[in-house]
Amino acid sequence: MAAIKTREIQYTAQDGSTLIGYFAAPETDVPVAGVIVAPEWWGRNDYTEQRARELAEHGYAALAIDMYGDKKVTTSSDQAYQWMMQTFEDPDTIVNRAKAALDTLAAQDEVNPEKLAAIGFCYGGKVALDLARSNAPLKAVATFHANLSPKAPAQEGQVQAEILVLHGEKDSMVSLDDVASFKEEMQAAKVEHNVIVFENAKHGFSNPLADERAKANGVDLGYNAEAEKQSLAAMYELLARQLA
Repeated sequence: MAAIKTREIQYTAQDGSTLIGYFAAPETDVPVAGVIVAPEWWGRNDYTEQRARELAEHGYAALAIDMYGDKKVTTSSDQAYQWMMQTFEDPDTIVNRAKAALDTLAAQDEVNPEKLAAIGFCYGGKVALDLARSNAPLKAVATFHANLSPKAPAQEGQVQAEILVLHGEKDSMVSLDDVASFKEEMQAAKVEHNVIVFENAKHGFSNPLADERAKANGVDLGYNAEAEKQSLAAMYELLARQLA
């Protein structure tokens, strides 16, 4: 694994919110492909930062992005829901904040701005998908147990990324009907995409803290180590292919 460096980067979204990203990159003099990491509804927490560091160890520059402002985080599902819903009040908030993060990532000296991707977990999956639907210059998007509902359905010619959706069969928050609707949306817009459904995997399957959060908040989450392993492998395969 590559030696890495990390730092926080403050940036401002179009709505004036002050956002603080966590940047990780390999120690190299050559600009590398960049990936934004959109967080679960808990905010830009240790888990999101861990995923950014792992990407850096694999040779990518990564920015764990802040969607709530001032890097707010919580372990309370009630608070997370409140913050998440605030980003839905104006239909442009999610894309504008994600685009500000993508622009910030692309502007870093360590990043090749011609090779950009986005990954997202849970709420962050919606962030990454809506960013892709907005014609952002992304070559790849991978989502883990994502909210798949669009701000507006993808339009033909407006999605530049190849999209990979990693979903749990037993996800009670995003149903298999939702997955079917997403596939129809992608097919109608002629978007290159792939959906992998993991058996016996619940919402939150990629997060080792999912069971703890489920118990504390009374929500239907569950960690699945095998699904985590397989989904990350699929993501890295996509990134290697599209960002080479």
